[in-house]
Order: sequence, then C-alpha cells, then structure tokens
Amino acid sequence: MRIAVTGSIATDHLMSFPGRFTDQLIADRLEQVSLSFLADRLDVRRGGVAANIAFGLARLGLTPRLIGAAGVDFAEYGAWLRAAGVDTDSVRISETLHTARFVCTTDEAQNQIATFYAGAMADAAKIDLAAAADRCGGFDLVLVGADAPEAMLRHTETARRAGTRLAADPSQQLARLDDAQARRLVDRAHLLFTNEYESALLRERTGWSEREILQRVGTWITTRGADGVSLARCGRPRLDVPAVPTAKIADPTGVGDAFRSGFLAGLSWDWPRKGRRSSAAHWRRSSWRRSVRRSTSCSRRI
Repeated sequence: MRIAVTGSIATDHLMSFPGRFTDQLIADRLEQVSLSFLADRLDVRRGGVAANIAFGLARLGLTPRLIGAAGVDFAEYGAWLRAAGVDTDSVRISETLHTARFVCTTDEAQNQIATFYAGAMADAAKIDLAAAADRCGGFDLVLVGADAPEAMLRHTETARRAGTRLAADPSQQLARLDDAQARRLVDRAHLLFTNEYESALLRERTGWSEREILQRVGTWITTRGADGVSLARCGRPRLDVPAVPTAKIADPTGVGDAFRSGFLAGLSWDWPRKGRRSSAAHWRRSSWRRSVRRSTSCSRRI
C-alpha cells in the first residue's frame, strides 16, 4: 500500500516537571497566570506528527512518503529519516526559516503544557500533493495530520478529487479550525483519528453529534490512553480494545503517532481488524519505546 503522510515536521524539546501543574494554580487567579516550572529533565528529539508516523511505518517495513515543510536545519533530520526507510522527496525545504519547534513540559500526572512555533511549517500549503502522487504512481491512502490549517484543507481536497482514501487526523489543530474547516476535514474520511478530548472538541467544532459524524466517516478511531482504543462505525456496535499492559509508564509524548503507525501498517497488510488493533496497541506500547526512543527519537506533537 502506498501511503502518504502529510503534516508537521518538528524538533521537540521535552521536559519533565517533578510535581503537578494543578498544585501551582490558584482557583481565583486563573485570569492572571504567571508561572515557571523547574524541570528536572530535558530531551531534544526529532518529531512532528507526520515525521513520527512515517518513521513508525518505515520501522514496520513500509516505505511511506513524507509530505510536509521543513527548514534550513533539516539536512541531518532528513538523512536520518531516509536511513530509516522514509521517502522524503516531497518534503519542502525553506531557504530562510527553521524547522518547527515544539516545547512541552509533562508533570508527574502526565498532564502537559506545550508551545509550538510553526517556522517552516507556514509554507506547507505551497506543497502540491497531486504532483507528489504523480511522481510515485499515486497513493492508496493519504493521512492528513496536524499542519498549517491551509495545508490540511488543501491536501484533503486534493485527495478527494483524486478519489484517494483519506485518513483525517486533525488532533491539536482542531483548536485552530473554525466550524466549516473542521467539517471539511472530517466529511467523507475513510478513517478518523482522535483522542477522547479531541472527540469532544470535534463534536463542538462541527456542531455534529457522534451519530452524525459516524454517518459521514468510515471508521472513527478514538485512543483512550490507559483504557486502550475504541473503534466505531455507523450502525455497528462499538469495539473497545484494551491497552497492552506495561510494567512502566513512559513519557506519553509520541504514543498517539506510534499507534497510528501500527494501525496503518496493519491496514496495509490487510490484517483482520481484531488483529490489527492488537498490533497497533503493541507497537504503541513496546516497539515505539524500544526502537524509537533509543536513538534520539521522534516524538509528539505538531
């Protein structure tokens, strides 16, 4: 299966705070917040949702085509991705801007506070998905991940015009989208990926109920953290798959992207759906931590 993964390419600065953010907040002073958290660990990793998912697919033996915008500092990152098996020929390189930056602090309760600088991602809407498809004989599936909103909309419309199956994964960019944009990204998607919070935000943004969304998509996949994942289709009972047990909970950054890699790999292998969920969950829990974090890993978010 020829899979194109569109979305952000970023460098992630991930910090750990040995406490709880909520302990530092004063209920009647939330309109004037000025806080600094002393982190006890910093990891600088290669990340961005599209790069993460493409890397995971490549580690599972596929050759995904990465489609996104990167900056003048992308040479080493690009070489690392190509060595892993990712096709980066369709990455747009800015001559003046740096690759996007994601700065995230995680507390001991796995809550996160993050800031994202778009950098070269601002040029993502200039990428021609149709031209990228022509260069490789077309795509069987296009995942539209978090990116510059204009790029997400353009890639979605291009895939629809070509009759290519679409996987909608708006994730954290839902907060940036207006009602009409959110509907355009989701409507007629073959697959829809969200987490629990994003599923509620999606209903709010689109103005559609859960049933109305299911009437417009093929399969809605919702990740639920330690509770596993749910798959829903219109007119069918919801399938809940538990997470694979683990003795140690690692940094949650990147696990959503790892799950998507496992799920799409199972789809490309035409595995039965039950087995595919197990593969995706196992990759999310085990392979990602073992294979990716060992080597200046990819990580989440946009």
